[in-house]
Amino acid sequence: MLTGRRALVTASSRNLGADIARALASHGASVVVTYHSSRAEAEQLVAELKGTSDGRHVAVRGDFATTVGVRAAVTEAIDAAGGGIDILVNNYGPFSMVPWRELPEQEWEAVLTGNLTAAYLASQLVLPQMQTAGWGRIVNLSAGSAYLRNHSIYGLAKAAVATFTESLALEVGPEVTVNAIAPGQIAESAPDISAVDPTFVARAVQRTPAGRLVTRGQVAGLVALLCTPAFDMLTGAVLPLDGGWRFNRF
Repeated sequence: MLTGRRALVTASSRNLGADIARALASHGASVVVTYHSSRAEAEQLVAELKGTSDGRHVAVRGDFATTVGVRAAVTEAIDAAGGGIDILVNNYGPFSMVPWRELPEQEWEAVLTGNLTAAYLASQLVLPQMQTAGWGRIVNLSAGSAYLRNHSIYGLAKAAVATFTESLALEVGPEVTVNAIAPGQIAESAPDISAVDPTFVARAVQRTPAGRLVTRGQVAGLVALLCTPAFDMLTGAVLPLDGGWRFNRF
């Protein structure tokens, strides 16, 4: 369904980004895998994608933590993909839950730049070609933390990603759709959040009507589906993939 489309997935050498790359490739897309320090893992993933799909897959080094790095990485990705990107997945998103009273200014800047500014700049760079071609898909990664008010700068950044998604969708239609996914706690990342809050995972499962955590594969599968013709009429949506965890209750 995505044969001939060229996809760029930020921070995709491992973890969720790698699963998104696999999902897009399985639908026929050629994928630009980006990495910062995990070159071996990125090259291994590209080899895997070439062995399981027919697309033109490449690895590009990129630093999405700075505006200069974003511009350089996306420009190189566009060239590596053959002169354009049809699908952009803004997956890069550094995490922090340091309380506001203790949050260092540099951490504020790093989390906002990585989650929000990088998505805005990458989108700005790929949009001209998408609109000229008459087709494009941008998928942003928000998070369940966007619905919370005790996840500090990360919650703020992911809420801003949701607003950015809705706003950008108004500007770039009808050629380009812009949507976001807001996963709840991802099962494979449970050890990471447990190191910050050892009770979080158990409480999340107990509060989730689905009775389990979402997986990376489920998130990646939805990213790919949002780029298929089945979702041509969906834009400006933020889809909470959390099994119903986000709902307040008394």
